Order: sequence, then C-alpha cells, then structure tokens
Amino acid sequence: MDRECPLVSGGTPVVTLEGVRKAFRDVPVLRGVDLTVAKGDTFTILGGSGSGKSVCLKHMIGLLEADAGRVLIEDRDVTHLSERGWVAERKRFGMVFQGAALFDSLSVFENVAYPIREHRNDPEERVRERVRTCLASVGLAGIEELVPAELSGGMRKRVGVARAIALEPAVMLYDEPTTGLDPANARRIGRLIRQLQQELGVTSVVVTHDMELCHAVSDRIALLRGGRIVVEDAAAKLADGRHPEMRAFLEGTHEALPPSIEEQAEEDSSHV
Repeated sequence: MDRECPLVSGGTPVVTLEGVRKAFRDVPVLRGVDLTVAKGDTFTILGGSGSGKSVCLKHMIGLLEADAGRVLIEDRDVTHLSERGWVAERKRFGMVFQGAALFDSLSVFENVAYPIREHRNDPEERVRERVRTCLASVGLAGIEELVPAELSGGMRKRVGVARAIALEPAVMLYDEPTTGLDPANARRIGRLIRQLQQELGVTSVVVTHDMELCHAVSDRIALLRGGRIVVEDAAAKLADGRHPEMRAFLEGTHEALPPSIEEQAEEDSSHV
C-alpha cells in the first residue's frame, strides 16, 4: 500500500495502521483502518462493543496479523514480522489488558517482576528496586507480598499498569482500562494514564467506550465504526459531540458488529 496515512497532529509517527483489514471466520471486523499515533500523545480509539477496538490494539504488537494493509512502528513495516522479531519489538510496549491478566498464583511482587526477569539479566536487588519504583508510581507502595485475590478491582488494574511499565516502555497500550470499575477507581485510572504520560513521556493508545475516561486522557480521538475510522481529530474539537458521527455514537444510534465477533478475535489472538 503506497499511500501515506496523514499525521494530523504533526508529531513524529510512532504507530501507524494503513488500510488494515482483518476478518474472523469470513466475517470482516476491520475493513481498512487508517490511523497514526504521534509520539507523546494519548490517542483514544472509541467504539461500541464488537467494533474491533481491541483488534486494532493487537495488530500494534503483533498478537494479530493483518489480512491486508500495513502496520508500521516508526518507519518500520512490521506487518508480517516473525514471532522472533516481535519479541524484540514488544519490549518497547507496555500493555494493560482488560482484566489486568495477573498471575493469580504469584504475589504482586512476582507479577511485576515477571517481565524484568523474562527480558533482562538484572541482579535481584535491582529487580526489587524496580518493582518498588513501579508500584510506588501507581500509588501501591508496600503491597508486594499480597496476592491478586486480596486486591480490589482498581488495585488489580494498577498492578497491571505497574507490570506494564516495568521495562520502561516507550508506548503504553490500554485495553478497556476502566471496565468493571466503580466511578472513583475509573477516575483514578484516568489520572494515572495522564500521570504516566507527563512523568515518563510515554505515548499511549487507549481503547475504550468510557466517554469520561476518553475526555480525561485524550489528546486525539478516533471513532471506529463499521470496521473503519469514521472520524479522527483533536480531543478538544470532538468534546462537544457536535460531529454527526460522534453524536450518533453518544446517542447509541450506531450499529455495531455482534459482540461475538470481537469475542472470537479475543479467543483467536489468545493462541497467537
């Protein structure tokens, strides 16, 4: 695909999807997605259940491979990168999964230390210091010995964030980070996303249907509908809901793909 995906915000491109298409069992989910995430931005992908938001996210770190189109990290085409190649690329990314995806049998310390031990040969004292730093960054200092079952939903999400930043990623990906949380904890996660952007300088991609979170964290917003990005602009320009596509989303008049389609994407990508 030769055409360029425009970078409206003017920043350096970090992640780009060009005409990305993906189908599951012959049912199209992405029908030509074009988007570019600029360095330092928090880019939010909005959409209803089953619209393919998480499918977009998983193309960015090679958990899914596009049927057509291109995925670029900076200026490198990684669309058909081998799994070995992706191992190196993923070190630049931190991902917070929808359900936090903690290891239930491991302590908080062991959960956060896991990626460090997998990808680095740091001495144990350095591992411990990094874990303490990451937990302090998310407001959870001193809980290293607890296990996930002893944590609230909001705490589990924040431990998931601590684990995601353990390798000091350049890009953070958040898959529905406020799902299942009460309003107070959802706002806390929103503040944390902004805090990490400001303090660590990370680029962030947030997938959500939570409008309060979207307005709290976003520099740019893209709305996914019918397998394509139907509107993308600076968050300030879309905040009032006057754009017809955004208004239709807010009023619930958009048609979405059946949830089972995105669930199938989740199931298929879990085996990648």
